[in-house]
Amino acid sequence: MPFITTRDDVNLHVKDTGNGRPVLLIHGWPLTGDMWEYQTLALQEAGYRVITYDRRGFGQSSHPIGPYDYDTLAADLATIIEELDLTDLTLVGFSMGGGEVARYLSRYGSARIAGVALIASVVPGLLKSEHNPDGIEIDTFANIKSQIRKDRFHFLQEFGRTFYGVGVLHKPVSEALLNWSFILAVMASPMATLECVDSWSLTDFRPDLAAFNVPTLIIHGSGDATVPAAVSGKRAASLLPNAHYIEYEGAPHGLFATVPDRLNQDLLAFLNKTAI
Repeated sequence: MPFITTRDDVNLHVKDTGNGRPVLLIHGWPLTGDMWEYQTLALQEAGYRVITYDRRGFGQSSHPIGPYDYDTLAADLATIIEELDLTDLTLVGFSMGGGEVARYLSRYGSARIAGVALIASVVPGLLKSEHNPDGIEIDTFANIKSQIRKDRFHFLQEFGRTFYGVGVLHKPVSEALLNWSFILAVMASPMATLECVDSWSLTDFRPDLAAFNVPTLIIHGSGDATVPAAVSGKRAASLLPNAHYIEYEGAPHGLFATVPDRLNQDLLAFLNKTAI
């Protein structure tokens, strides 16, 4: 079943492999489900059933004009979970994907969920406000959209280097991996690329946090220049006192590729702890 159709007739491209306990990995902006290559392989080899999918507007899924708000994106996630009849499920959300985890729990509950992991996630919110004084100014997000409109391809190339913490002397990933990430990113529709900036930058997930009643793992890199740990990971951990927070010293946003072995080990340890 390579595609699952949502309630508003959007086709979501889904990859479903393995026969063990299910783990559903939700990708970040502006990539696709294929960004999880290192984690998918490690989980498969450890005996887990691994599900990834391309968010609407991205990768091989349908590219509708919209909507791209988190209520819609969480409904898409719910459709996949229901269609595949997943239970005892662990949800893992990276960056923007953490928002789908939060909104799914608050709208659909945790009856099917064994645990959740927020990896370099945007939860509980990025926008600077009276409740988030260390957040990011709205002008920063407006500038991102302006750059995408001007030259999406150049923006994505430069964004990728910051995403993985690549500098003149520091190269935690290869040029080939940067090129692969660029290919995944340009598969998205321009509309989805733009509209999702508003979704992941402006949404306040604090009201969703009350629904986190399952074991929760939070992982963030201290060197994340895209979604700073102080704004999201550390703040999420302070608002979810029962969550287990792990900070990777110096790791950038794209830690799934810069330190994949460490992330895989921490995910597997978390899965072992949440086994029934």
